[in-house]
Amino acid sequence: MGNHHSHDTKGGGDQSGSGTSTPRGSQRGAGSRSGSGGDLQGLAEAKEKPPPSMVPVEKLGKLLVQRSQKEDGVNGVTENSFTKYLFPMYPELARQFFKYIHRVGKCKNKHIPLSTFRQQCEKILAMLDDAMIIETYVRMFAAETDENMVTPDGLRSLLYTSYKLSMDHYPEGPQTCLMINKTLSVVVNGCFNKKDMHSVGFVVRWLEEHCHRLIFPVHRYCVHMLATRHRDIASCVESSGSGSGLELATPVLERGAWQAASALLPVSVAWLLAGTAPPLYSRPTQPPPQPAHGGGLASAAWLARLVCAVPSHWAQLYASRDHGLGANRFLHHTLAYRGPTIVLLSGGELVVALCAAQEWRETHQYWGGQDSALLQIQPTFSVVEKGPKMLYLNTAIRGYPKGLRAGSDPRKPLLIIPEDFDSITFKGVPYPLEAIEVWGCGDQTSREVQLEIKKWQVKEAERQRCVKLSAADWIEHPDRYLLELAGRPQYNNSAS
Repeated sequence: MGNHHSHDTKGGGDQSGSGTSTPRGSQRGAGSRSGSGGDLQGLAEAKEKPPPSMVPVEKLGKLLVQRSQKEDGVNGVTENSFTKYLFPMYPELARQFFKYIHRVGKCKNKHIPLSTFRQQCEKILAMLDDAMIIETYVRMFAAETDENMVTPDGLRSLLYTSYKLSMDHYPEGPQTCLMINKTLSVVVNGCFNKKDMHSVGFVVRWLEEHCHRLIFPVHRYCVHMLATRHRDIASCVESSGSGSGLELATPVLERGAWQAASALLPVSVAWLLAGTAPPLYSRPTQPPPQPAHGGGLASAAWLARLVCAVPSHWAQLYASRDHGLGANRFLHHTLAYRGPTIVLLSGGELVVALCAAQEWRETHQYWGGQDSALLQIQPTFSVVEKGPKMLYLNTAIRGYPKGLRAGSDPRKPLLIIPEDFDSITFKGVPYPLEAIEVWGCGDQTSREVQLEIKKWQVKEAERQRCVKLSAADWIEHPDRYLLELAGRPQYNNSAS
């Protein structure tokens, strides 16, 4: 009976029983049953509700499925709706992106199921490792017949997509460069070296060594569109139904002034150098101001910061076709610029770029910071060498080699220009030196300081040329004795 009574008390009516004496499923459990039910319901809702990072992709996927159902009669994401509403300005990127998700997601039909679209896009949004990013986009543009191999056309298409992203962001509208095909060809030829195909791993390693930063704008653009495009699809459909895409703007080089000023650096080569040289040279000036009332303009301003690749602050310091070709001309226009510079040298079929991270100076020792580099631009593109203490410039110190040199081994420099600046020897092969351009890559202050120093030098030279001497100084001046030796004892007849 005692045990039975105790059991009744625990199981039936002891409302004040402690938690330790109340077994599971008893009155305590009954009193909190609604809470447990709520917890179960909350868990179920949590399973159905995507985490915060997935919300944009979830919304985007549902919108694309709705458009696919309405326009194509398919319950999933079709390539038509994917291209039309996600990447309307870049159909080739849309095609390769869709093909990649379809292949990696192992889709059985021509469309992509919503769950697969969500899963694969979330993986792309979560990528942080540089090597993984490069490999993903190289695989995205891999060969149609073998996903582990890349053709020259595939790499060219990937690089052209990155180039287009930069060129489409000019304030006055999309621009282009007449030399883009040649620029892309030197990069592709540098990678493939007349081969018909390379493995994905080989192309990834080559890009990492030579120009990996050209791939990142493509990834940033894709991430931005996956994360924000759902906001614009509805308005695009309502307004025009065309999905015309965002209008973008970014502060880039003024195209007319740039192309008129440079013979060795067309816009496409500037884009290539900006993505190859260390970030020190291509740091933009101020990003575009974002409007107070967000919307499409704010999104456009943010995108401009993501994909702008061509610097707007590069200033031409010296061009041999305008200023003359010679060591003294090079020194006059280049020295005193206290910022990083890129020197372009042309001879025959050869074009090389010398990146100096510090102010140029004359010395008998090799100098230069960690961001110094020697690049070959034509006939094929490659990063020849980079590192500290690889630059040399001497035109006055006797007993040491004179001219301009580059290379980490002083006994065997990779680049040699003699003191008369009439030839260039690159990797032991001589070429005639035909043109030089020097571009300052520092901020506007560096250029202004250099111009002020030059003005001061001119004024100082004029001042020293017109020195006024007193009578006492003239009596002891050596010029007076020279005039007397020449038969003119009195320099000024009025003074006796």
